Formats: sequence, structure tokens, C-alpha cells
Amino acid sequence: MPEGPELHLASLYVNKMCAGVVFTGPVRKSEVSKNPDVPFTCEAYRITATSRGKEVKLTLTPMKSDDPKERVKAGQADQPMDIVIRFGMSGYFRFTTEDELPKHAHLRFYSKETPCRVLSFVDARRFGSWQPNGTWQSDRGPCIMFEYKSFREKVVSHLSDRAFDKPICEVLLNQKYFNGIGNYLRAEILFRTVLEGLESEDLCENEKPVKNETTDTKTSDGAKQKRVKGETGDLLRLCHTVPLEVVNLGGKGYDPQKTDYSDFKAWLQCYCVDGMKSIGDHNGRTMWFKGDPGPMAPKDSKSPKAKKRAKKEDGHDYYTDKKKVASKRSESTSKKKQESVTKIPKKEKKGCPKEAGTKRRKAVKSREVTEPQHEKRSTARKRKSSSAEPTAGPQRRRGRVTRQNSK
Repeated sequence: MPEGPELHLASLYVNKMCAGVVFTGPVRKSEVSKNPDVPFTCEAYRITATSRGKEVKLTLTPMKSDDPKERVKAGQADQPMDIVIRFGMSGYFRFTTEDELPKHAHLRFYSKETPCRVLSFVDARRFGSWQPNGTWQSDRGPCIMFEYKSFREKVVSHLSDRAFDKPICEVLLNQKYFNGIGNYLRAEILFRTVLEGLESEDLCENEKPVKNETTDTKTSDGAKQKRVKGETGDLLRLCHTVPLEVVNLGGKGYDPQKTDYSDFKAWLQCYCVDGMKSIGDHNGRTMWFKGDPGPMAPKDSKSPKAKKRAKKEDGHDYYTDKKKVASKRSESTSKKKQESVTKIPKKEKKGCPKEAGTKRRKAVKSREVTEPQHEKRSTARKRKSSSAEPTAGPQRRRGRVTRQNSK
């Protein structure tokens, strides 16, 4: 899920790609999107972008004609419009030709040139949203990166709030106080944090700005890998400096046209790193950590175990790891099912009685052919015995009668 650094890099991407580009016509929305239409049409306008936490604001500014007598046509915008965009789970910007328009481009701005180019907001999962004539959400706190002083003051002044009675890993996802922090940032911040008392003033604020030092480390394969060392500080300062480390990595942390995330992987120290543990928080979000989860860990969650990060193919980022692991599991289970179906020893057993039955039938037929002579002899004997029995009976009776008469 894009977090504060990614949205800031997205705004930098828009400003870089749209610099000097004139856009024209209406803002178009895809047919499948349920977000509102953008009621903006102009013959010539420019686009700029700014970010605040987990929001990006696009400003559409109509270009005024050099001729003061020329009037704006009916239906054409003459005032700037702000569109506040939230990226959801998979949102990002692309600037391509019209022929190379991405499949899931749900909001499109067309340039006034030939061939035409399109700035599009791409969101495959469609959890993102936009608000025409929008403003920053009022229930979101100051930006952790670019409104650090206001962010720190708000957190310290509200420590008695019930929102801070939860586990610290869940508190960091509360956008009311930590606007811009998401799942991977909280893991990296807490991994580098020594929890102490928080003060309204940052004692490290007057020190040198954030500097990243790179050191060479060896991976399990023996290859050298660059790892970035960031600045240490209390929890709130790390909420400010750690996201800026990602921003300092440059476009490699966001640019959708590049597929090399080796620098970002080297920067990670805890999130999805080999040997780290993970556990689900009370909201079902996976928390990566090292050591004991503490007494506030959910009781129903499984005991944390060391996990290894799945190997990734080129051209994919860290958001797709869990999907790949799940797909591999489903493939293995389907293979096992196919093997069990192909074996089926019971069907072979059922085939044996059929073969035996056919053999018995053949034996019976052979007996019927070879034994007709025996049947003729037995029937002849039965006839002789039957013919002899009725003559013997009357003779015995006559003998008895003559004896009685003689007496």
C-alpha cells in the first residue's frame, strides 16, 4: 500500500512529467469507476501536484489568453480546480501516449499536442478515490515529513487520548496523529526506536540534517549489498526522518517505469527481512519485529516465528510478496490433489472382481459344453429307477393280501 513517501514521490513525478505540458478538453473517468465525475473542461490548462501525508492534490489551472478582450467560452472553466486523490491499495500515476494507456487508468487528463499524451491515475484494485473541488481531510493530522513541528506538538499534547492506550504498533497507523505512516514504515520506525519519554521540543532538531550512510553487507548468497544507515532519535523524530530516507532514495522507490527496487530492499532493516518475526495486530495487519512481542500482543494470534522473504521476480515490488507466496501454496495444493486423483488405488481393486467374474463365466460355459453326456446318463438312470419302483409296490401288497387269506 502506498504510504507517505510514495505519495510525495508521486507528486514529484507529476510535476516533473507535466512541466511545460498544456492539457485540454474534459477530464475523463473510466466507465467502471464509482468515483464522481470531474466537472472540469478547458481548452488549455496546466497540472501541478502537492502531497500531504497519504493524500495528493492535483491543481488544474486554466491558461489565460494574452488577448484581454477574448472571453471564456460557455462551459469552459476559468478558475482553478483542486482534485484530492487518495491512492488506496495500489494507486499511482503514469504519463504515456494515448496508445499506451494502462488498462486500469480510471482518471485521465489529455494533453494538447500531437500525438496526444495522457496523465492517468492507475488503480488496479480500485480502492483509491478522488474528490473534485476537494480539500485535505480534516480528520488527518499534520504531515509527518513536511509539517514536523505541528505533527510533534499535536501528538505530545494528546498523549492522554484513548487512542494512545493501544499497542504502539497500532497507534502509529492512526492517521489522525501519524498522517503518512503505513505498514512498512511502522515496522522500520519501531525497529530503530528506543522508547523513552516524549517532549514537546525535539532535542535533535538543531543538529545536522538527516544523512544516509551506506555500508556494504553480504547476503546469504555471498553477494555484496548496499545497506543504508539512518539517523537515530526518539519515536516522533524517527516518524519524520525514516520516511525522508525513502524519499532520498529517489524515483527508485516509486517510479512505475522502473522495476529496480534493489536500493529499497537494501534500505529495509525489518519489514519482510529474513530472520524477522511477524504477528497480526488487533486489526489483522501484519506487524514485523524482532524479539518479544510484549504483553499487549493479541492472544488469539499465532506465536511469532522467523520468516523468510519470498524471492521476487524482476519487475515486481514489495507489495506483491504475500500474493506470490499464496499463489505458490495454492499451486502446490492443486498439484497434490491432481496426484491423488490420478492414483486412486480403489478403482484398480474394483477392476479385479470384474476379471474374476469373466473367468468364472468362461469356466461355466466350458463345463456346459463338456458335461452334456454325464447329464444324459444320469437322466437314463433316473428313468430306470422310476420305472422299477411302481412295479415293486403292488407285488408286495399282493403278497400281504394272500398271506392274510391263508391265515
